[in-house]
Amino acid sequence: MKKTFLALVLSGAIIGCNSQTADSPSTTQSQTQVSESQNPKQLAQQVFQSYFEESMALSPVYATFVGMNEYNDKFNAPISEASLAQNLALEQKYLDNINAIDESQLSGQDLLSYQIFKRDRELAIKGYDFPSHLIPLNQMYGIHNMYATLGSGQSAQPFNTYLDYQNFISRTDGFAAYMDSVIVAMREGMEQGVVLPRPIVDKILPQLSVHVVKDAKDSVFYGPVTMLDDNSELTDEQKQQVTEQYRTMIMDVLVPTYDKFYQFIESEYLPKARESVGLSALPNGKAWYEYQIETNTTLPLTANELHDFGQQEVARILEEMNKVKAQVGFNGDLPAFFTFLQEDEQFYWDNEQDVIDAYMAVKDDINQRLPKLFEVFPKADYEVRAVEAFRAASSAGASYQSPAPDGSRPGIFYINTHNLKAQPKFILETLSIHEASPGHHFQITIQQEVKDLPMFRKFGGYTVFSEGWALYAESLGKELGLFTDPYQWYGRLSDEQLRAMRLVVDTGLHAFGWTREQAIDFMAKNSSLAMSDIEAEVERYIAIPGQALAYKTGQRAIRDMRNKAQQQLGDDFDVRKFHTQVLIDGALPMPILEEKIMAWVETQK
Repeated sequence: MKKTFLALVLSGAIIGCNSQTADSPSTTQSQTQVSESQNPKQLAQQVFQSYFEESMALSPVYATFVGMNEYNDKFNAPISEASLAQNLALEQKYLDNINAIDESQLSGQDLLSYQIFKRDRELAIKGYDFPSHLIPLNQMYGIHNMYATLGSGQSAQPFNTYLDYQNFISRTDGFAAYMDSVIVAMREGMEQGVVLPRPIVDKILPQLSVHVVKDAKDSVFYGPVTMLDDNSELTDEQKQQVTEQYRTMIMDVLVPTYDKFYQFIESEYLPKARESVGLSALPNGKAWYEYQIETNTTLPLTANELHDFGQQEVARILEEMNKVKAQVGFNGDLPAFFTFLQEDEQFYWDNEQDVIDAYMAVKDDINQRLPKLFEVFPKADYEVRAVEAFRAASSAGASYQSPAPDGSRPGIFYINTHNLKAQPKFILETLSIHEASPGHHFQITIQQEVKDLPMFRKFGGYTVFSEGWALYAESLGKELGLFTDPYQWYGRLSDEQLRAMRLVVDTGLHAFGWTREQAIDFMAKNSSLAMSDIEAEVERYIAIPGQALAYKTGQRAIRDMRNKAQQQLGDDFDVRKFHTQVLIDGALPMPILEEKIMAWVETQK
């Protein structure tokens, strides 16, 4: 979930809304007019850069994450018809601009960028057919959680200078205004029958109440104040002033904002929350889910195809699990083996610090093995942290946050230690591969570090690519000399089984009318996951339809490309060079990646 954390938070919760103090695109210098006299390559690059600059002006919070600190005092504009229209107009303008360029005059990276950019604008415009702004947050991804992480002092928002602290105070006023607009939008959703399912709403309430504190020092937003003692940039007078300002900001702005939203959710919204859980139950829900499939997989797949593929993979992986059961000499059937894995204390950590220490140790082991399969490596490092307590109860088991583009902040591999029974020791190797190296940390950081990529590609992404790559990376474990312990190999199978079950459950919930209970029963029957983990997973699929489909479809696509390349090149196939080709151009839609890989194969012949 890493890279995905920021991408989903921003695309689902806050991109698409800003006019507050940021320059309006209509007045910036980044207006792009297509002229036939200009060089197509230069014009395309101008279009890409202008789009990125204008989109950052509309999404200043995202701009902070990509290192554009001039926006650190601004927040995205409240949700409104005007802000939605402004964003749609931006997409249409740049689609018109890119269509005016002769594609046949482009090649190499410029052609790749053209194809990606055009596809993205078309898909973004299509998305405005669906009222996602009426359900702008959920328990997994939402501005209510993201802003708390941002303001904790442990994320992208800098807290080094006096101006940094003032910037966040200004940004918080924008956050409060935005949250008011969320209430307005969700009330409109109540009128139109576009509301969140009840189990999702239940999970949001404690995420809000934790920020309604009686003492500012108890707030996660007080974190930057605790950092002042070690800060040499501020004078003592400034430190005292900032401390008072933050107490006022927390108690007079943030606490009332969270409390107001809590009261709205509890008293108004929860009674109107729907009992159905699938996207297809909403108005135009079938088409909406088909759009989610297209967005998350970038492939022409149907719910039926994905459901069947998932069922086949679940059955195959169960057979592999039976082989592990036999290998370790367990007497009993597979369900009994699952129970053994869930209950035996040898498979679980004693405390949070032991979990962090174990993942730091396996990090070093994996890093030493990577040159066997890779020839390009990220420059930035990553660190391992526990998920913050205020969001741990409804967060995924693990996630990844990319490093600062300038290298000032490492990547972060988050481990959820809220329930240690959901973090068994046997997933140690596979989870580290997936979230860190050579999974998300490798892919996302290399993408940020590649020179000359247009900014929209450097900081953009596709769930099917990032999650498909991370799951494919897990499949490299044995080639790297890992998974020699049969229980660690079981952990790999358990992780892949989770992704296979996602195909079945996500389509079941959103296309075939499954209930929350049906989905939970299916996952409990086919895995050794802790029940708390299963419930959190199912509620995640309910909250973000289609995202869970990306893992196995992306893995299958990348593996198929490798198999084709290996078949055609034979002894000349070099897996390290193949991995370079997959990673070196950043995230690509699967059809474009396949075209690129097959073209590379021809050059290798």
